[in-house]
Amino acid sequence: MGFKRQSPRVDVAMYFQAIPMLVKHPSILAVPLLAAVLAILMESVIAPFATNAVGGAGIGLFGMLVQLVYMWAFGIAIIQASHIWRERRGSFDEAWEEGRSKFGGIVLAAIGFQFLVWIAGYIGAIFGSLAAILSPLLTAVAAFFLIYAIPAAAIGGMPGSLAISASVRAVRANVPGSILLAVVFVLLWYVGPFYLQYVTGTLPSIYYSLITAVIEAIVLAYLAFPFAKQYDDVAFRGLW
Repeated sequence: MGFKRQSPRVDVAMYFQAIPMLVKHPSILAVPLLAAVLAILMESVIAPFATNAVGGAGIGLFGMLVQLVYMWAFGIAIIQASHIWRERRGSFDEAWEEGRSKFGGIVLAAIGFQFLVWIAGYIGAIFGSLAAILSPLLTAVAAFFLIYAIPAAAIGGMPGSLAISASVRAVRANVPGSILLAVVFVLLWYVGPFYLQYVTGTLPSIYYSLITAVIEAIVLAYLAFPFAKQYDDVAFRGLW
């Protein structure tokens, strides 16, 4: 017997509710902060050291590894955020242990996300004069429909292709809410740091790196709350 399908809704309140939740549970910052520090080390130290001898060849591989690290950390934060929304203890230890058991699924979902987004961009790039428009457009569309891949793996425990298909179904189940989630993500993860670099860019490199790491950790930890809530609402309340 199936669930009764409900009308999609846009939960704006959760974006404001996430702020005090983040303040009350600062331990959710732990893994995102670790990921930000590792990303800085890979981009600033390890990648140049490993690729300078070959003229920078392989630098793209390190970029993919950085994204995998961020996605894995995001998955752990989403697990903890989901626990908090459900009014469980919401401790870091509990989220960490659950994340360890789902490590393979989260990584496979992250790899699948990166691969499909890259494929979408590559397909757009083969259209000659239209490539400048089609490539970023198809990339954005693919990323949008895969926006729940990490929550599906982290909360639902779905690996690889199952997390990908679950993400597509979740987006289709609530397109307006997914659009708002995507807009908030882009504003906080891409647009905000772009303008912030004009303020912090004049600082010595060590301070700039540390401030960047802290800001990225805060943004990831904050975003974990709306991502967890949105996916929980779609996946476990009979919307699909």
